[in-house]
Amino acid sequence: MALSAQTYAILQEKLLFRPSTNLLTKHPRGCNQSSFYANFVTKWQSLVNSSSASIDKQYKQLSLTRPLQIDHLRRPVCKSGGPCYSLDVEKSSISVGKKFQLDDVIESQQFDREILTDIFEVAREMEKIEKSSSASKILRGYLMATLFYEPSTRTRLSFESAMKRLGGEVLTTENAREFSSAAKGETLEDTIRTVEGYSDIIVMRHFESGAAKRAASTANIPIINAGDGPGQHPTQALLDVYTIEREIGRLDGIRLGLVGDLANGRTVRSLAYLISKYQDIKIYFVAPDIVKMKDDIKDYLTSKGVEWEESTDLFEVVSKCDVVYQTRIQRERFGERIDLYEAARGKYIVDSKVLDVMPKHAVIMHPLPRLDEITVGVDGDPRAAYFRQAKNGLYIRMALLKLLLLGW
Repeated sequence: MALSAQTYAILQEKLLFRPSTNLLTKHPRGCNQSSFYANFVTKWQSLVNSSSASIDKQYKQLSLTRPLQIDHLRRPVCKSGGPCYSLDVEKSSISVGKKFQLDDVIESQQFDREILTDIFEVAREMEKIEKSSSASKILRGYLMATLFYEPSTRTRLSFESAMKRLGGEVLTTENAREFSSAAKGETLEDTIRTVEGYSDIIVMRHFESGAAKRAASTANIPIINAGDGPGQHPTQALLDVYTIEREIGRLDGIRLGLVGDLANGRTVRSLAYLISKYQDIKIYFVAPDIVKMKDDIKDYLTSKGVEWEESTDLFEVVSKCDVVYQTRIQRERFGERIDLYEAARGKYIVDSKVLDVMPKHAVIMHPLPRLDEITVGVDGDPRAAYFRQAKNGLYIRMALLKLLLLGW
């Protein structure tokens, strides 16, 4: 029996099933959300027509008078063989779209050029939403947990801002390494299993490379890697490529200079992976010897036909580049070897002299925070794009949250 328009509106706007009921599900790996939703509606209509449920027409809300008799609807089994997990019907006033191709965002290698183009299109729509006077409610009822084991300002706050600007809510821990049960010896896997019971999506930063993959293999809700030690930072790479497109006007034929701590910088590693999706790319690596780009990235670029070159002459490289991507030397990656840190720090600095040899169309980017590797005097130059770059992170993260939770 088909639902009437009025009844569907009740279902869409008023029906609220909490996790203890588990009547409607998310779309975990292998679950066909469209067919499951259709199956759910049929069972729900059956309930409405039975003596076990009644619709209060005055208040337009469903009341289940005998909930213990609907246990057969709990935790339906998905194609993957595991249980599906609960989803509030009230969470969005818009229909669920086609499922996003990715279950999690873990590394830059997950993306192809077509997906990137589509994500950037959604990001532009998110920019319109952010700039409009009316607040969006498309993620109303969803909870995002930010689980950060390392310090963060831009990434954590931009994710939290993204969720709230789309009507969602946030559960957060700023220093999970010190102030969570990890300090008591709890494993990452146990933490993830616990936190996923409180939230719909987890954004995690961790000090160990590969931690995000471990979290994703454990969780039944989406995991977003917000940086895993010296490993990767895929959402930073997404916003970096998005910024390059917005600033330069193209992504093919880019000449990119990566400068600074290339051995420990997860941002430059992820960017190198992602920019390789485009044609006629050349990357210049400019770094002190102690923090040169690692061979795995060089080998990957070679395998993809991307030309790369190492140089010690910042001025020569800058004069050839469309994008100069400066990074700080990361003291936290040197442990007790402060002597090595001091030897690497301050060798390559972007200042007014560097601006003098930069092409007029080129831009300077930086994942931030900066120390002294870009002088403050550069900030006023229109080619200094790093604060615009940081703002673009909001739009990219709004897009990812929408896509992972609602689909296209």
